[in-house]
Amino acid sequence: MTTVGYLLPTREAIMAGEPGTARLLRLAESAERLGYDAVWVGDSLLARTRHEPLTLLAGVAARTSRVRLGTAVLLPALRNPVVLAHLVATVDQLAEGRLVLGVGIAGDNPAIRAEFAAAGVPFEQRVGRMVHGLDLCRALWTGEPVHWDGPYWTVDGQSLQPTPYRPGGPPIWVGGSAPAALARAGRRYDGWFPVGGELDGFRTGMAAVTEAAVAAGRPADAVAGAVYVTLAVDDDRARAEATLDRFLGDYYAPVPSTVMRKFQNCYAGPLDGAVEYLAAFAAAGAGHLCLRFCGDHDQNLERFAGVVTALA
Repeated sequence: MTTVGYLLPTREAIMAGEPGTARLLRLAESAERLGYDAVWVGDSLLARTRHEPLTLLAGVAARTSRVRLGTAVLLPALRNPVVLAHLVATVDQLAEGRLVLGVGIAGDNPAIRAEFAAAGVPFEQRVGRMVHGLDLCRALWTGEPVHWDGPYWTVDGQSLQPTPYRPGGPPIWVGGSAPAALARAGRRYDGWFPVGGELDGFRTGMAAVTEAAVAAGRPADAVAGAVYVTLAVDDDRARAEATLDRFLGDYYAPVPSTVMRKFQNCYAGPLDGAVEYLAAFAAAGAGHLCLRFCGDHDQNLERFAGVVTALA
């Protein structure tokens, strides 16, 4: 069974000068009503401005009752893990165990390096801070006294309350497609959540993740496979391609869309082609698909509601 989630347009709302959250909350409610399985929110402090994801998901949690709520993806290295563990635990309590923590280390470009510098976090430490920070979060989520003397933080016998609704904390899905990222996903985390690679890359990456999991003594199915895809749907393929290029160009400016399309899973064309595109990932072992829409979100949510049912 493959589940389908929907990415809220938080970045697009800020780009349009519409920081209010009423529309975003309404879209989340629509996704639940239409049968989507999850609602996702992206993350960035300054590089690609948008709403803070965990705060927004707290609002979504209060307005929904069934859908999973996730970050796609959060950058843990930018947060103190004691504060992050407290935030996550509180949101998971609000969501009654529906939270999924999608995480990543961030790409390497000038805007993101400047974002890390502004947050006072050395960019070169982003992998270590993510790994150690998440380990510390998991220790705190037990609710037991934590004695932690790591390379970045120290906790001297204190315990965290409340703990997450889900014992041990929410599942952690990690992005990244480099060999080291695949190995980390297999050894340490609950899901692999790439943004790019297309179908062949997903197959190859999922095989490497599974191999790493087994080598670490974990079951072959310990790590869920998930895919983040961007969709521009129009019966006129040329118009769909133009919509996708315009969306990516605006979203990631000044990086051109031609560059971003090399690193992201993207489809532009008619709806039936989009269904085939998504079904191929599902057949390759993707247990979850996170959909990012170009264009009208109400229309796309309705348009893909049948796809959600078909994939399930």
